[in-house]
Amino acid sequence: MKKFLTIILIGFAINLGAQNYTKHTVTDGETIESIAKKYLVTPFDIFALNPDAKSNFQTNTVLIIPNSKIKNEPIEEESRELIGYKKHKVKRKETLYGLSQKYGVSEEDIKKANRFLYSENLKKGDRIKIPRFKTFVSKQTLKNTIKKYTVQPKEGKWRIAYKFGITVTELEALNPNMKPIIQPGDELNVPNIEDEAEKKVDSLYSYYEVLPKEGFYRLKIKTGLTQEELENLNPELKEGGLKAGMVLKIPDTISTASNVSSVETTRLASKLSNFRTKKLALLMPYRLNKIDTDSVEETKAMIKNNRLLSIVLDFHIGVRMALDSAKQLGISTDLKVLDTRYRASRTRELLSENDFSDYDAVIGPMEEKSFDRVAVALRRDRVPVIAALNKPKEVYENVFQTIPDDKLLESAMIDFVKKDSLKSKVVVIADRANRSIAEKLKSKFPDAKLIFSRPDKKTGKDAHFIYPVDLENVFPPGKTIVFLETNSKPFASSVISMLNGLVIDDIEIALVTLDKNKAFEGKDIDNNNLSNLKFHYPSAKKDFDETKHRNFVETYRRAYGVSPSKYVARGFDITLDILLRLATEDNLYEASSDILETEYIENKFRYNKSLIGGYKNEAVYIVKYDNLRIVEAD
Repeated sequence: MKKFLTIILIGFAINLGAQNYTKHTVTDGETIESIAKKYLVTPFDIFALNPDAKSNFQTNTVLIIPNSKIKNEPIEEESRELIGYKKHKVKRKETLYGLSQKYGVSEEDIKKANRFLYSENLKKGDRIKIPRFKTFVSKQTLKNTIKKYTVQPKEGKWRIAYKFGITVTELEALNPNMKPIIQPGDELNVPNIEDEAEKKVDSLYSYYEVLPKEGFYRLKIKTGLTQEELENLNPELKEGGLKAGMVLKIPDTISTASNVSSVETTRLASKLSNFRTKKLALLMPYRLNKIDTDSVEETKAMIKNNRLLSIVLDFHIGVRMALDSAKQLGISTDLKVLDTRYRASRTRELLSENDFSDYDAVIGPMEEKSFDRVAVALRRDRVPVIAALNKPKEVYENVFQTIPDDKLLESAMIDFVKKDSLKSKVVVIADRANRSIAEKLKSKFPDAKLIFSRPDKKTGKDAHFIYPVDLENVFPPGKTIVFLETNSKPFASSVISMLNGLVIDDIEIALVTLDKNKAFEGKDIDNNNLSNLKFHYPSAKKDFDETKHRNFVETYRRAYGVSPSKYVARGFDITLDILLRLATEDNLYEASSDILETEYIENKFRYNKSLIGGYKNEAVYIVKYDNLRIVEAD
C-alpha cells in the first residue's frame, strides 16, 4: 500500500512538472491578489485550480499555481520627488489654473503647498509657494496582469470572456462599472495574456455558457458531446476543469435548447430543504392614487370597467393564495407590495426609496420601460426579476421570462403534428399575410397541399375567402391535418364552417394552427365546429381542471362568489413556483435547471438559460377543443 501511494505521489509530481505548475504555501498577510501578482497569473487562474481557496484561504494553505500566460514585459512608470519650492507673488488677473499651466504642476499641488487656498480664493498680492518636482521614469513588472481592451463591433460579454479565458462573471468582477449592454468602443479590464493565448471566436461554431452545478454528464445529455469531445474543443478544460460561467465552444449543428419531450414533471413540495423566510417584492400598477377609497361604489365601478386594474387585482389575489399554500408547507414569506402606477418615473422613485439587494425575487413591473429599469438596477446584486404578465424587450442575466417565445410555441405545434403526419395527410390554408408561415410549413411537410385566400379582382388585395371548389378532392378517407394560418376573423369563420361541412362518414379533419389569435374567437366562430374539428393549438397555459384543483377553485369561490380567472391562476402558479424553487435551493438560479419542469393550476415552468441573457420558460402546452371544453392534447 505504501509503495502504491509513493507511485501516486511521484506521478503527481511528474505531472506538475510537465504542466509547469508550481506549489505555493500561503504565508501570513498574503492574499490571492498578491500571490497572483507574484506569479504573474490572475486570481481566476488560481481559483480554477484551487476552488476551495474561495471559502478556505488561510496561512499554510498549499496552492497549485499554473504557468503564467501574462505578458511580463516591463512597463514604464513615472514617479515624482519634491525637491523644493519657488516663491511667487500673485499678480492682477492671475488664477490657479493659469499658474498650474505656467509652472507645469496641478492646481491640487499648489493648494497642498498653500493650505489657505482650500478655504480662500487666490487674490492679487498673495505670496505663495510653487512646488518643484523631479520626475523619475522606472520600469515596473508584476503590476501588469490586467490590461485595457476596446470592445469591437458585434462583441458581447460572452465573446470577450471566451477570448480571454475567463467567465462572464469574472469579466463583470474585473469591470464593476460595466454597462449591462456593452457597446463598440467601450474600454474593459481583461487579463493581460500573451497574444497567442487569446482564443479566436469562430463563426463556424456555437458557444455555450456553463450553468451552476452543471457537470459533464448534464452537458452530455444537453449537447450529445462526451467529456473527451468537449476537452478536445476546449483544451482549457483539461487544466482547470469545468466551472460555472465559462464559455465553451461546441459544433454549430448542436442546439442547447431543452428537449421538451424528455422532461418529467417534478413535485417540488416533496423536496423542500430551505425554510428560511423568503423575501419577495410585487411591483404592479395598482394606481391607488386614482382611486377614491371613500367611495365604495365608485371604486367598484372602476374595478369593473378598468381592465388593467381588474387584471392586476386578480393577479394579486393569486399571489396571496400562493403565499397561504406555501405557508401550509412551512414556507414563510416577507412580501412587499409597491404601486408603480404604470409609470416609469414612479418606478424610478421606488428603486431609489427601497433597497432590494437582499430580496430573493421581484415580480413585475408590467410596463416595458419600468420592467427594463428594474432589471438593470437589480442586475448587479443578482436579484431575479420575474416577467409575469409580459414578455420583456431585453432578457438580462437576472430576468426570468415566464411566457414562452412565439417561436417555441410554433416549434412545439409542428413537432406535435410530425408525430402523427406519417399516418395523416397535411393541408395548409393561409391568407396572403401569412404566406411565409405557409411556406415554412411546406418545408416541414413537403407533401402538404397549400391553399391561399383569393385576391380581390379589382384591387388585387387579399379578399380573405376561398371557394368551396378549392377544397374539392382534397380530403380522402382517413385523417387529414389542416393548418389554418390567418389573423382575419371572416376568413377563419368561413374556412372553419366549410371544413366542418366536409367531416362526413370516414373523412376525419383535425384543425390546427401555429398562432391561436383573436381570429379564432368571437361570435362568428362556432365552438361546436371547433370541437367537431378537434381544434389544436399551442399555448402557454391550459384551462384548470376542477376535478384536480377543487381546493383552489372552491377557496376562491367561497371568497368571491365566482370562478377564478386565468390571471388569478397565473398569480398563484408563478408565485408558488418561485417559493417552492427557493425552498429547494439557495437561490432561484440554482433552482432553475432546464431538466426541472413544474406544473400547477394552469401553467407549467421549465427555464432554460440563454447564452447571452437570462432564463426563458420553455414549457408549452398543446391543447384541443373536446366536447366544448379546452383540454390538454394527448
